[in-house]
Amino acid sequence: MADLTAPIKLGANLWNQYTDWPGFLTAMQRADSLGYESLWTWDHVYPIVGSWQGPILEAYTAMSAVAATTQRATIGLLVGANTFRNPALVAKMMTTIDHISGGRAVLGIGGAWFEEEHTGFGFDFGSGFPERLRWLGQALPIMRGMLDGTEPTVTEGRYRTSAVRNDPAPIQSHLPILIGGTGRKVTLKLTAQYADLYNMGDGDIVDAADVEATLVEHCRTVGRDEREIERTLELQRVVIRDTKAEALRVQDEILAGNGGATVDEDRPGSADIAAARGCVGTVDDVIAHIRPYVELGYRHLICGFPAPYDAESMERMATEVRPRLEALISG
Repeated sequence: MADLTAPIKLGANLWNQYTDWPGFLTAMQRADSLGYESLWTWDHVYPIVGSWQGPILEAYTAMSAVAATTQRATIGLLVGANTFRNPALVAKMMTTIDHISGGRAVLGIGGAWFEEEHTGFGFDFGSGFPERLRWLGQALPIMRGMLDGTEPTVTEGRYRTSAVRNDPAPIQSHLPILIGGTGRKVTLKLTAQYADLYNMGDGDIVDAADVEATLVEHCRTVGRDEREIERTLELQRVVIRDTKAEALRVQDEILAGNGGATVDEDRPGSADIAAARGCVGTVDDVIAHIRPYVELGYRHLICGFPAPYDAESMERMATEVRPRLEALISG
């Protein structure tokens, strides 16, 4: 069971597709000033909702600038694509972001899934998801070792290192790693072994309970106290208005501006993001959507905000939804 004493936290995951830089940065700064505890964006080089033939900002460089121009929230990718970069370099990059931010970096990582961008950019997509997860399993001890200053040497597998140094060390004594995904056999086992935070999307609550039970079992198997792993929930799309109809209308307008996306989009990978299960409606609707996950122990709520970034929803999540959720768990 996740830590049911954990407080409510809010994260803002600002889609870095179909936006411009001034709008993206301003929205990040707005979320930080509203008290969101974490700031995130996707690690993709082609858009993943709507047409993939559109604009998107590169994640690490964008978040470096966010780190330099915000004050409070942690900074990370939801989640980094392990296939794009050498893991030792990723650890070095996140360490630099930790220094830029004054000790606020989180290394988010996952196996990657979007084949079109791998083909276009010449990234090795592997033979399938099992191989990409094997690569992730080989990358994680290098990243953890780099962040902890153990100078890891790896002589077998996809990635090779030789007493690799990470100097200067991160500001944080233990720079956290976040792993996202619901794969029962591999992803959740890697989470139990290496993650400080675990991220799950807001799908079916029955499935979520099974994922949670599986994660707890993996933690027992590897001898890890599962309460050490902070549970985070990705709310794929948050739109709040006074009526459900108005929220749905705003959602449709926002999605249309993201490469013509619709809620019934059926492209593999993007379907789980653009599906009708967005966290969309009144404050009561949003709380009803989130409550089962909060009761399961998923208290760090990472809210998806597509461009053009919806200032009303961002503010109402912080000023109306958060207090009611806090009252729910304290009562």
